[in-house]
Amino acid sequence: MAHVELQGISKSYGHVVVCRDVNLEIEQGEFVTLLGPSGCGKTTTLNLIAGLDDPSSGDIRMEGRRVNALSPVQRDVAMVFQNYALYPHMTVAENIGFTLRLRGIRKAAIRARVEEVAASLELGDLLGRLPAQLSGGQQQRVAIGRALVREPKVFLFDEPFSNLDAALRLRMRAEVKELHQRLGVTSIFVTHDQEEAMSVSDRIAVMHHGRVEQFGTPEEIYASPATRYVATFIGSPQIELFTAVIERNGDEAALRIGPARIDLPAESYPGLAEGSAEGSKVEVGIRAEHVALADRGIAATVRLVQPVGPSTHVTLDWEGGTIVARLNGFARVERGSRVHLDLDTRHLLLFDRKTGQRIAAH
Repeated sequence: MAHVELQGISKSYGHVVVCRDVNLEIEQGEFVTLLGPSGCGKTTTLNLIAGLDDPSSGDIRMEGRRVNALSPVQRDVAMVFQNYALYPHMTVAENIGFTLRLRGIRKAAIRARVEEVAASLELGDLLGRLPAQLSGGQQQRVAIGRALVREPKVFLFDEPFSNLDAALRLRMRAEVKELHQRLGVTSIFVTHDQEEAMSVSDRIAVMHHGRVEQFGTPEEIYASPATRYVATFIGSPQIELFTAVIERNGDEAALRIGPARIDLPAESYPGLAEGSAEGSKVEVGIRAEHVALADRGIAATVRLVQPVGPSTHVTLDWEGGTIVARLNGFARVERGSRVHLDLDTRHLLLFDRKTGQRIAAH
């Protein structure tokens, strides 16, 4: 296992800046995911950690040692790619043991290690098969086994499940998480899938335009997003943001969104009470599970009803805009019906309109 640090890492290709001042500290045995949309710099960051590319500035350290000039082999990292890259003419056993053979390890030792790794990945009965005779999930496990057999200090996963169907993706997530819990090897995972990241990670680095917007646990980035971008990128259904005008009544602060007034105790939002003038504006959002239908409250009209298994997503129009409520079970509401909204104000997310930074509640 290795402790990995990225200190002020930036990467440019000519005038194009791909990574900007990335700072991360990944603990020994931790599972960290680099999460973001295509083009945000997450795969470039992974390649820099692997030694497949050189940073334009900054240092990469493993176990306290600067490794910028070291090759992937010298860094002792193993990488699993989106493309399995298996040798089609080699059996499963030969694919898994190939790197050990290159090292000149004795055949008996290779066979023993391959069988051990294959058993841990439930590939023991498939060692004599060729890749073409395997399912997509089995091929991905062979690729993981080829990395695992080396006993590296760091595992690097570059969107390894992108070519799998939905059911296999779910299974492979669980398998990778169980494997990490069993082995405890420092692992860095790249994905654009927020659900995938939330389900497997100890911590997540949300990336945007080459920068790390927030680095924290799944709970932290979901419940306490540091920026407007993180709030809108994380969560399904996506959070809606509204422009709210600050109003005051003595020591109490309130938000005016369209015709609706939402009362906020001033002591809970000192940034509003002390740093914002009457009539100034902020952006406010609330996640779907904190929106309920009630007998009284904010008037709204049902636009769309989407049953999604154990819950129902109800899209509602009101004078402040559009909002989604996540209701338990199969909600008995119809499109076009008039309802009322009840917002749990303890979970409002407020953001500065200029900087996009969250105004944290006390």
